[in-house]
Amino acid sequence: MYELVKVGQHQLVGEVIKLVGDTASIQVYEDTSGLTVGDPVVRTGAPLQVELGPGIMGSIFDGIQRPLTVIAEESKSVFIPRGINIPSLDHKKKWSFVPAPLKPGDIITGGTILGSVYENALVRDHRILVPPNVSGELKSLVGPGEYTLEDVIGVCVDAKGREVPLRMSHYWPVRRPRPCIEKLPAQTPLLTGQRVLDSLFPAVLGGTCAIPGAFGCGKTCISQALSKHSNTDCVIYIGCGERGNEMAEVLQEFPELYTEVDGERVSIMNRTCLVANTSNMPVAAREASIYTGITLAEYFRDQGMNVAMMADSTSRWAEALREISGRLGEMPGDAGYPAYLGALLARFYARAGRVRCLGGAKEMEDGSDREGSVTIVGAVSPPGGDFSDPVTTSTLNIVQVFWGLDKKLAQKKHFPSVNWNISFSKYERDLKVYYQHENPDFIANIQQFNYLLAQEKSLQEIVQLVGKDSLSEEQKLQLDVAKIIREDFLQQNAFSKYDYTCPLVKTSWMLKNVVAFYSLAAHALKKDQPEPRLTWDRIRKKLRPQFIGLTEMKFKDPALPPSALEAEYKMLYDSIVAGFKDL
Repeated sequence: MYELVKVGQHQLVGEVIKLVGDTASIQVYEDTSGLTVGDPVVRTGAPLQVELGPGIMGSIFDGIQRPLTVIAEESKSVFIPRGINIPSLDHKKKWSFVPAPLKPGDIITGGTILGSVYENALVRDHRILVPPNVSGELKSLVGPGEYTLEDVIGVCVDAKGREVPLRMSHYWPVRRPRPCIEKLPAQTPLLTGQRVLDSLFPAVLGGTCAIPGAFGCGKTCISQALSKHSNTDCVIYIGCGERGNEMAEVLQEFPELYTEVDGERVSIMNRTCLVANTSNMPVAAREASIYTGITLAEYFRDQGMNVAMMADSTSRWAEALREISGRLGEMPGDAGYPAYLGALLARFYARAGRVRCLGGAKEMEDGSDREGSVTIVGAVSPPGGDFSDPVTTSTLNIVQVFWGLDKKLAQKKHFPSVNWNISFSKYERDLKVYYQHENPDFIANIQQFNYLLAQEKSLQEIVQLVGKDSLSEEQKLQLDVAKIIREDFLQQNAFSKYDYTCPLVKTSWMLKNVVAFYSLAAHALKKDQPEPRLTWDRIRKKLRPQFIGLTEMKFKDPALPPSALEAEYKMLYDSIVAGFKDL
């Protein structure tokens, strides 16, 4: 027995036995965290928990999972009033529950699927899971019907003979990673719809990425591209410590983004959850918001989904850590940040990954195990764009993909402003098997692009000193082809009809055509020929239509079927090959 204080619905840890005034006596299980139980009571000192269940997608929470939209409707205010207490999820709404093929007497464990509900057009099958810390024998399970989150849909008898009620939602402490059977190696690329990211610096489903950049470099644009066009099943977007006007812009623009499902326009908010915790909110909530977001992401991962989590920005989270650490009187580290900043960042990014989920294969029709992934994309806002900032350097030591945004490129209106000279990806080896099966030339073409961009950087220094005429014919070729790569491949207009996204088939054919043109031209220049010798200027004049065709590849409509896109680019490829044969 414990004496408890009545607080909020979001802090359940035990089942009420007797309620007297503001205190209650309850039966507390051995592990008090993450249980779904009776009335809203909490033991003093219980960890911060979030409620996990249907209704998360499309919601807007603050850093401790308070529903901001509902609070605004209730309070008629733009601020959160003192003393307001509203459940995180709607406990009055009825969901159409379809039970899994389980029967009384079956052994269930954490992660076992009890059934599913239809949430929206993009999350059609929201699986109802047994909490990870509950296991035992299933005593009863309700039939199909309409139920609220407070209704008991099943009863489990644990190893000690105690009955544990099961509901459609449960609670989990945010700082404890949700368990899994095992972590699996990454195999599938995270497709963002941005050519520079999908080709030169690819990420994987279940990977870790960092986007450092100063204000105005386009971090939000990349976030929206991920939310709308990525090959993930759902997105958790966390605005941690951002300015109010930036978060307001996100809250206005995200609901206006649409995707097509079976020919109908569907808001991407149906697969997006926003955690808005601006800089004017309490510093403790700002520090907790990152953990709230990753716990929500892990919940959908356990259902077998691929989740992308956008953390914007981890620098503001680190500043909240610095403020809390200062108030606690801890010894400061570099730039005043706590000495354990790197350890906390590593612990946070370690919660990403592709996993085999708890629950076993019993409830799966095809007998396969559930696999899910959490991809963490952390935006970093170094002061003044200085990448030597402690948060940026600590993040660089942890993440596997670094998309460095350049202020100078942004000022030149080069978007996405990813600096190809400092960015990197360590997932190329992991994706080698995937691309060998899907597109054998993809990796080789990317390596050729990287070579040409590196050559351009060194050749530009020579041109500035002695002029372009001092270069060899092959170096002149490299400069002009690198210019096509910079201006017509790496640049992408997110607000145009032809370049708002770039499917992988379009990206791969653009790579292939540019590399084919360069390789054939370089081979032609190296051949022994009688006077007058073949020059790059002569090649460009004779193959002018093909050269212009390389600059116009981006103008193909990405909404075309893959076969139609492939046919368009193959015509250009055949024209390039034929043109060099006629030289």
